Amino acid sequence: MRQHALLLMLLLSCIAPSLANDGRSDQALIAAAARGETATVLKLLSAGASLTARDGAGRTALVAAAYGNHIKAAHLLLEAGASPNVRDTVGRTAFMVAAVHGHLELLRLTLKHGADVHTLNQYGGTALIPAAHYGHVEVVRELLKTGVNVNHVNRFGWTALIEAVILGDGGDRHTEIVRLLLDHGADAGIADRDGITPLAHARQRGYRSIANLLQQAGAR
Repeated sequence: MRQHALLLMLLLSCIAPSLANDGRSDQALIAAAARGETATVLKLLSAGASLTARDGAGRTALVAAAYGNHIKAAHLLLEAGASPNVRDTVGRTAFMVAAVHGHLELLRLTLKHGADVHTLNQYGGTALIPAAHYGHVEVVRELLKTGVNVNHVNRFGWTALIEAVILGDGGDRHTEIVRLLLDHGADAGIADRDGITPLAHARQRGYRSIANLLQQAGAR
């Protein structure tokens, strides 16, 4: 990582001329990151554009790059010192954006640069919960390699396992996610606020494969 940072500083030192930063370059950096314009991102960083500046949606340049899944721009920003743990007005960090949208490479990049796996989204859930909800199998697999709490309950009273059942489609992706969660210690007995278990939800929806996995895990 130190070598990358030194290389970045060398690249920045070779770019001229620097622009006066009156705030415009901060916003230009965010806009360039949102478009994935790597050369412009480098130029604006050399001009002193701020990594912590925000646009009207509360997005830093890194968060803006994350929404567009612009890996190269995100890499430059992270190597320059951008934090993967800064939230926008929605409450999403670059790490959370990657989890929600299924951007696996970006997720790994943010984890490499210190993303907090315990951070919570606007619904009080970990990144694992929306990843399970949206059926992002590889993202779920990657998150389960970290210390994320597989049984965390969000403000709706749902775990990742419950969301995979009630917000999933019962197909192959969500079935695989249920299997992964159970294999990594998900408690099939944790019910929602109404006392309905994941197994009961699966049966109500006719998700036989998921119901079978839950039964094999001892669910009732």
